[in-house]
Amino acid sequence: MMIRNRRGGLAAASALAAAALTVASCSSGGTPAASNAPASSAAAEPVTIRVQTFGGGSNFGYKNAITKWNAEHKDVQIKEEHLTDQFEQQYWPQMIQWLQAGNGAGDVVGIDEGGMGLAKAHPEWWADLKEYGLESRKADFPAWKWENGTTADGKLFGLGTDIGGMSICYRSDLFKKAGLPSERDKVSALWPTWDAFMKVGQQFQAKAKDTKFADGTNTLYQVVLYQEAAKNGNVTYFDKDNNLIVDKNPAVKAGFDFATKMSQQGLTAKLRNFTDEWAAGTQKGAFATVGCPSWMLGVVSGNAGDGGKGKWDVAAVPGGGGNWGGSWLSVPKQSKHPKEAAAVADYLTQAQTEASIFTDFGNMPSNTKAQQDPAVQSAKNEFFNNAPIGEIFAKSAASLQPVFLGVKHAQVKNAIESVIQGMDDGSVPYGKAWQQLVDDAVKAAG
Repeated sequence: MMIRNRRGGLAAASALAAAALTVASCSSGGTPAASNAPASSAAAEPVTIRVQTFGGGSNFGYKNAITKWNAEHKDVQIKEEHLTDQFEQQYWPQMIQWLQAGNGAGDVVGIDEGGMGLAKAHPEWWADLKEYGLESRKADFPAWKWENGTTADGKLFGLGTDIGGMSICYRSDLFKKAGLPSERDKVSALWPTWDAFMKVGQQFQAKAKDTKFADGTNTLYQVVLYQEAAKNGNVTYFDKDNNLIVDKNPAVKAGFDFATKMSQQGLTAKLRNFTDEWAAGTQKGAFATVGCPSWMLGVVSGNAGDGGKGKWDVAAVPGGGGNWGGSWLSVPKQSKHPKEAAAVADYLTQAQTEASIFTDFGNMPSNTKAQQDPAVQSAKNEFFNNAPIGEIFAKSAASLQPVFLGVKHAQVKNAIESVIQGMDDGSVPYGKAWQQLVDDAVKAAG
């Protein structure tokens, strides 16, 4: 699913610390019910399976799925712990500490694509889901999604949740106010290229004095980066031998150059994505567009709240295509309830569950059976003015190409986005930003 970033440090750190203190609170025993994972012996007290997640808005979209499970499984209850909005800066560093210490991690943990390189390199951290019969799930996922959840020595440690896809979410009411077309087909036709997108931004900005065209530089940088990566060997910061290539990969420079132009033209609200300020800006209408992989729909609607319903819509992305994001669920080896945890991971990645998450919240299933579900193919999103999200995302899901992300991707990504944000807010001079980006990426890669 989802690439997450900075949010209030003290509050999030407190939440993470509190979560760590609950590690010993679960009782033992229980009998999970799932399609492939075996049951354990019955117990007098229910087992609580802690599912740790990250992300903004509706997060992984598990609210309804967990409610359904808990109503049907009194012996095994799921407790979701949403630890923070930001993956690279807080969730993953803290999770690494817990995994290394052998204490603190949940029974099931979400891992963003940016953390999978490191996760694969440490099979000792994870339970082998093959021991619970889940190797039978292989046919449910694209080969690349399955393989990324498997270590070099064959351990199955991750099941796919969602994948990306790409669009632009926009405020149709603000477009109309600025004298621009507001219907999604006409809006899509405005920007076949990123140059055209910037021209629309200039037209919007000339009329809209209190609103910026885009949220900030980082979100659109990511969209352009992933599009360009597909033209340059499907790599971003590292090549497939894990060599740092930030200064050599045209995809990185293309994303950086576009972000620079957007900032220099005054088209951004200078908000860093997945911060409290960004969420508040979504609700207040501080910006009119944001780069939207499918999982971002739930983030936008969650941040905007009921007051944004019907004001937001979904248009085609300039340049066509792209695949940003996606996550996996894993069971840490330190879990006291690996059988039950495997059953929960199995349930949350089943076709029916992933299909319902998409129709409820917009997270595009990685489960290929869910992608083919008529309910997914024909889905519309009421919040986004009944946008045909099934048509926009589901029908292109099978053709999405994976982008290779190195072992230190999360650390390098955080360093790079900090520079790009600094360039936008004025703390990093435009003329020095590229060299600082390269230098900081080298430091982050170690």
